[in-house]
Amino acid sequence: MNLVIKKRLNDISWAAVRGVLIIGLCFLIVYPLFIKFATTLMTEKDIFDRTVRWVPRNFSISRVANHYLEVAQNMNYLRASLNSLLFSLAISVCQLISCTVIGYGFGRFDFKGKGILFGLVIFTLVVPPQMIAIPLFLNFRYFDLYGLLPGDGFNLIGTFWPFLLTALTGTGSRNGLFIYIARQHFRGMPRALEESAYIDGAGQLRTFFTIMLPGAIPIMVVIFLFSFVWQWNDIFFTSVFMRGGMPLLPFSLQHLTGQYHWSISEEFKTIVNNTGMILFIIPLLLIYVFLQRYFIESIERTGIVG
Repeated sequence: MNLVIKKRLNDISWAAVRGVLIIGLCFLIVYPLFIKFATTLMTEKDIFDRTVRWVPRNFSISRVANHYLEVAQNMNYLRASLNSLLFSLAISVCQLISCTVIGYGFGRFDFKGKGILFGLVIFTLVVPPQMIAIPLFLNFRYFDLYGLLPGDGFNLIGTFWPFLLTALTGTGSRNGLFIYIARQHFRGMPRALEESAYIDGAGQLRTFFTIMLPGAIPIMVVIFLFSFVWQWNDIFFTSVFMRGGMPLLPFSLQHLTGQYHWSISEEFKTIVNNTGMILFIIPLLLIYVFLQRYFIESIERTGIVG
């Protein structure tokens, strides 16, 4: 009886420890979002008041609503959000296609130089984007397809083509991680699946599309969501390649305070910037609310931990 009670107490203790750790980690993650949202509800007097931390003293629902509408109008929020949504979707789909195919090749085929090529793929994960920004910019500024196009080539800066070309060739931002994830998944699939398809007369392409891809849906969901979120949040490569291009949400947020036609204080700039950040994050939160079930199930089925 004592052993049963002792075991029960140990289980309760470990459950309490795990609960405290999970709550603490969640608080660390959500705390910045709470701070930003609380700031959007404040006035300049509340920012000055050091006794105000979470709940503003001068709260007004109508004032907050008007403030959000004003910030959304200055950000051209609806148009910029739609452009960012279509842009991120297109790039994410292209990255999903290319990285899945490349990962399948690394995971299921043996060829000369495979280890070296895969090592280069992994190496791209540790290369800072600032190191390759200038070569990439010049490559797309004078794009001549390795000298095959006449003259000085085409200027692709300010268009979506740099993102589309790098996404389709598996050389886009963080594509090394997506290729690694796809490769690990396909590598762990049973060989019997392919062999049975070959015995039935299916070729390599048919086997890939009818046998391997249906079993890779969880990993494809993970790759797509990761790619979409990172492309939505990207400001570095977007600023480098999309100069003078379509209005996107990161640009609207970056130039938000400059849209005001009067001089505003630093405190009001803080409120405006935090409001813009909340509006920037809202679409991602909505996506997570509707797709969290599929995302969590995909993570569990693919074995991505740690």
